Amino acid sequence: MGQHTPDTADTSEDPAPGTVTVRRGLPAGAERRAAELYWEAFGRKLGPALHPADNAVPFIAAHLNADRAVCALLDGRLVGLAGYRLGGRGLTGGTAGSVLRAYGHLRGLHRVLLLSLFERRPGGGQLLMDGIAVGPDLRGRGVGSLLIEEVAALAAEQGFRAVTLDVIDTNPRARALYERRGFTAVRTQQTPYLRRLLGFGEVTTMRRPVGTAGRAAR
Repeated sequence: MGQHTPDTADTSEDPAPGTVTVRRGLPAGAERRAAELYWEAFGRKLGPALHPADNAVPFIAAHLNADRAVCALLDGRLVGLAGYRLGGRGLTGGTAGSVLRAYGHLRGLHRVLLLSLFERRPGGGQLLMDGIAVGPDLRGRGVGSLLIEEVAALAAEQGFRAVTLDVIDTNPRARALYERRGFTAVRTQQTPYLRRLLGFGEVTTMRRPVGTAGRAAR
């Protein structure tokens, strides 16, 4: 795995201050920070199922699968991460039982049902990427592109033919990033029944064949 400044490669073993490094796996002790980044990126989507933030962030932090993350670090601080699903496990975990224990049976049951709407299973030969979260101060500086390329490299090493992901219609910035990195839309599912409930009404599945390079980050 390489070491990078945003938009620029750096091959030194000890990165200079201000250098972003990309690594696989969530560093020990970074669970809370990872959960905060994830909630900041996806809280609008997950809010109806996990709100309020004071409950959601600890729940996410407690149920992360650290070995299903690709992370971006700036001077040792977690500034971005991307999750992926492999061997039946993704970055975010937690069973129906854990939701009920965290929120109580009365308030938890409908949350379990909402979370089930987000379940996705990849097709054969495809590595499913589980979203990208980048801190606000690093957005637009190529960190998301670095994370995508590391996930793509992992997919190639694992023998997958493609990387797939889902993007909702209310996140055009993320879709533009995916398109720049070589993803193309292969299917769009209309979900008008979710617009009032979750705030989006369309989910597009995008795919990038392994070995396809995206355009340079801008």
